[in-house]
Amino acid sequence: MKPLRILVVEDEGIVAFLLAQILESMGHEVCGIENDKAGAIAAAKRCKPDLMIVDDRLGRESGLTVIETILLDGSMPHVFVSGDVSRIRSSRPLAVVLEKPFFEADLEQAIRRALPQPAAVSHLCPIDPTGEGFAARGQVADRAPSAVASLGSA
Repeated sequence: MKPLRILVVEDEGIVAFLLAQILESMGHEVCGIENDKAGAIAAAKRCKPDLMIVDDRLGRESGLTVIETILLDGSMPHVFVSGDVSRIRSSRPLAVVLEKPFFEADLEQAIRRALPQPAAVSHLCPIDPTGEGFAARGQVADRAPSAVASLGSA
């Protein structure tokens, strides 16, 4: 996995510090640590992270409302961290949620799940803007060997 710029949103200082240390040991850059909604929104605009890791409870505020507000400006991959996964699942069933306590391997897996996945076969199935089809233009033969080789190596 390539190094990411990650914004941590966690209201418990020691948890935020330890999470940042783990992320940095994984090779990522922690571009900010925020402990409330206003700070998180400002930091997301300022540091433009590749990913946010957000506690679901930020004192009296909700990590869900932090993400909802930030998503108004566009897509932002994120992982929720919670001691009660069911609370997040009830309102956002498709969210990536990491249950506390967790191991580094769990964190890495959650990060991978939260990131946009490239199309697995986009290089094998190019878009034909003419609508004629590659076979009609004699281009299928040029693509077939590489497609077979790519599928065989997967």
